[in-house]
Amino acid sequence: MTPEAPIEWLLDSDPALRWQVERDVVHEPREVWEATRARVATEGWGKRLLAQQDTDGQWAGGAFFPADYDFDGPEAEGEGMPWTATTWTLNSLREWGLDPDVLRERRTAELLAENSRWEYEDLPYWSGEVDCCINAWTIANGGWLGADVTGLVEWFVEHRLPDGGWNCEWVEGSTRSSFHSTLNSLKGLLAYDAITGGSDATRDARHAGSEYLLQRHLWRRRSTGEQVGPWVNHFAYPFRWTYSALNAADHFRQAALLDGVQPDLRISDAIEMIRAARQSDGTWLQAGRQPGRVWFEIDAPAGEPSKWLTLIGTRVLAWWDSAHG
Repeated sequence: MTPEAPIEWLLDSDPALRWQVERDVVHEPREVWEATRARVATEGWGKRLLAQQDTDGQWAGGAFFPADYDFDGPEAEGEGMPWTATTWTLNSLREWGLDPDVLRERRTAELLAENSRWEYEDLPYWSGEVDCCINAWTIANGGWLGADVTGLVEWFVEHRLPDGGWNCEWVEGSTRSSFHSTLNSLKGLLAYDAITGGSDATRDARHAGSEYLLQRHLWRRRSTGEQVGPWVNHFAYPFRWTYSALNAADHFRQAALLDGVQPDLRISDAIEMIRAARQSDGTWLQAGRQPGRVWFEIDAPAGEPSKWLTLIGTRVLAWWDSAHG
């Protein structure tokens, strides 16, 4: 392993991770990483998740929670929410680079429209509900699978808060944006824009939400300059819904590449936070992850080198350093 990136260790991975190493770290020709990406559907984690799909198009029988989830049971009391239902599984398959045609051939979008309802007020799956994060994932997954989520995109534009971002607790009366909700909203809109080309309205919403985080340098309170929370430098994969400087920086990397702009200098402190977490062998360590049911493990235990975090940290620093030295 080298201080820059432990290449062979990273390449010795499931196709879902390996193709991103080939593209973003090794910079292999497109035909090389696309061939590896195509294997996501037929090997390893991608194949295992596809095998868990129910005949009605869902996973674990539910939209956001499994059908057998007891809202008054031990999981709800602190064992951690499960990560096996439809939305979380679609998020993984999309982030791992599964060809959406695999799920389109299974009529997944149509089946979810027919059979899946949100646990909140029994609303139809592709219409979303009231939670910004859930709606963001629905936009990203819907755009990926070809579902009509235009109404939900308009919902995002209309529900942006005066300070520029979003907060899942808006329905409870909150008028201040949240780091977590804003980042997840931005990621959903970015995924939609990347697939569809976006619109002036979605780009304006993205830029306003981005400005909310940039004004806070991705990790500070605007009022005091203090660190906004202990989760800012708590790097754990999968990211799920939680904010971290690494999660945010990787989003800003993707947004800059799509929009054709240079990295904003206001994230320089966050970049140095990420750099400081890199170990002498070029890896990043897995922090404690959220507890809860999973289909299977996809990364290292807490305290051990994480291939996912090392991929993400390496490509973030490479993007930043190529522009700013």
